[in-house]
Order: sequence, then structure tokens, then C-alpha cells
Amino acid sequence: MSTPQGSRRPGRFRSALLTAAVVTTVASAAASCSTDSDPDGSSSSFSERPSPPDTASFSGTAPSVNESVVESARAAASAAASSASAAASAFEASVSAEVSRANEAAENALKDVDGRGNAMSDVSMTGKPRSETGGLLVVLVNITNRTDDEASYAVQVDFTDSSGKTVETRYVGAEDLAPGEKAQPLAISRKPAEPALTPKLAKAQRY
Repeated sequence: MSTPQGSRRPGRFRSALLTAAVVTTVASAAASCSTDSDPDGSSSSFSERPSPPDTASFSGTAPSVNESVVESARAAASAAASSASAAASAFEASVSAEVSRANEAAENALKDVDGRGNAMSDVSMTGKPRSETGGLLVVLVNITNRTDDEASYAVQVDFTDSSGKTVETRYVGAEDLAPGEKAQPLAISRKPAEPALTPKLAKAQRY
């Protein structure tokens, strides 16, 4: 039995409405995508509402700004001091073992010396350019035996800060200098370049 032509029209009408709705939805989605695209037509992956980080994976608490600054400053100062000390050791390593032994003897010779010693007039100091010392503060100690006899010398060099306080002491020496003979040992500071220090001739003993 055939169905009357008029009874099939409602089904066809609903199908047409459904098709129109689908087309409208697809068109809306396409329009939305086009508004998120760059002017040149390429799609952007930027999200206007980024999701918050997963704080469950975090541990500990973040330090305050002041704590971070202090810790950074301490770390920098420690690294600078270590670097200066290492550089001084490397510089001294180029000096002969005989000179190192003379410097140790000088320190021992000055332990019982009162005042500034008996040889201040035989000793002077000359600074060396930092460009020649790898940035280190190095002093050339000029020793001249002005007596008529062979003599050994012990010299103490203090490195002072801007207030005049001694922050480092180095000892250098020269042994068995003939009359009129000269020696130029080096006094090397192990401190960082900053704050700036000033070398001072503290003691000079002839023995």
C-alpha cells in the first residue's frame, strides 16, 4: 500500500531543519577559529585563559626577596675570595721554592721583633700593575743591604682597608745578601679586588 505524497512532507521538513542546524553550527565554529588566527592566516596556539600551574608538585617555600639578595651577595663574596686565593696560589707557584723558604724564615724572624725593626731604611715598596698579575694586588719589596757585612732580611707587609684596619699580613725575606746586594721579593694579597686594600710596610728586620 503506498503512502500518500502529503504524509511524507513533515519528515522531509524536519530533515531539512536538522541539516540547516548542523551547517549553522559548523559555520559558527569556523568563524570562531578564524578570529583566533593571525593576520596572515596561520592559527595561533595562544590561550586567553591559561590553566594555573599544578602546585601539588611544588615543595618548600620561596625565599623572600631580601633573603635571596643576601644569599646571592654571600655566594658572590665567597666565590670572589676563593678565586683570589686560588689566583694567589697559582701566582706564588711560579716563584721558586727557595724564595718561599726565605719568606717562611722571615715570618719566624719577625716573631720576637718589637717595634718596626732595625732595617726600615733598607726597604721600600713598589706596586705592580694588576694587568701584569692577573688582577691580584702584588707589591714588589725592594731590599738593599746597605751594611758592610752579609745580612739576611725579614719584611712584614700589612694590607689595610679604608679605615686603616689590617685585614691581611704577608711576610717576605731575602737571605745572605752581600754588601750592596739587592733583592725584590713579592708580597701577594689573597683578598678580592674589592674592597680595595692598601699595602703598608709594617716591619723590616736585618739579622
